[in-house]
Order: sequence, then C-alpha cells, then structure tokens
Amino acid sequence: MASLTFYTTIKSPELVSVPGYHNPKPATKHSLSFPSSSSSRINLHSRVYYKTRRYQGLIKASSETMTTEKLGITIVKNPPESKLTELGVRSWPKWGCDPSKFPWTYSAKETCYLLKGKVKVYPEGSDEGVEIGAGDLVVFPNGMSCTWDVSETVDKHYKFE
Repeated sequence: MASLTFYTTIKSPELVSVPGYHNPKPATKHSLSFPSSSSSRINLHSRVYYKTRRYQGLIKASSETMTTEKLGITIVKNPPESKLTELGVRSWPKWGCDPSKFPWTYSAKETCYLLKGKVKVYPEGSDEGVEIGAGDLVVFPNGMSCTWDVSETVDKHYKFE
C-alpha cells in the first residue's frame, strides 16, 4: 500500500462512494491509502478528486470562505451561495472581456462576482498586484485608479453603489 498525506482548510469532507478509501478523521491533516500499483491524481481546489486505475470516485468538500483586504481591495474567496443570494448577485448586470491590459478608475464603489477568468489588478502607485479569479466576490472602493491585467477571459456580475 502507498499513502499520500495532504493538508487542507476543508470544513467537512463528504465521501461519495469511493471503494477502498480510508476515511480520515475530521482534521486538517488527511491521508489516502491505495494500492501502490495504482496511479492517482489529487486536485486540491474547491473539490478533491481521487482516481486510480482500480478505484475511482469523488470526494466533495466545501472550502472555507476567506475574506482578505489588500491594497484597498476586499476579496471574499468562495462566498456561500446564501451570501450571493442575499446580495442578489445573479440579477446584477454582466460584463466580460478577453485577455488585455487597461487602466480603470472607479467613480463609485463596485462589488463584483467573477464567474470565470483571472485578473491581476495593480492599484495606482503600487508595483504590487492583487490577484482575483473565478469564484471571488470583490469590492473596489470609490475613487480607486488601477490597471487591470486580464490573463484569462473574464465574465462577471457587477453592481455600482
């Protein structure tokens, strides 16, 4: 038997029919054991996939919501659907853009939810960028001037206040 140990910030892993999976105790350290002759792939994102030649299945996990503030930009990673519903995000207008780089100034506070894409935002006067991507709920303050560097096509809901 081979084993793999990984660390997560997962609240409550939920096993979905994976024969031969040894369920770890709820903690931040997890171990998987599988026959050493098998191949496996682990993708630790908002979902964890465990696949071998002999066994295959899916381990679903909900990631914790994390809020950070960097250079005046507030980012909520993995907001719960209840928060998005409460804000009415799905009824907000949509905007999208292909990979590009352009300056932008916010004439009002903007809250947006990225459906897809990846962007690095550089606030004016800073060489440091703020990375945002699909699944992020982001708040840009009124008056902020910045440069958007879009590396993957963006699709987002947005609301100006």
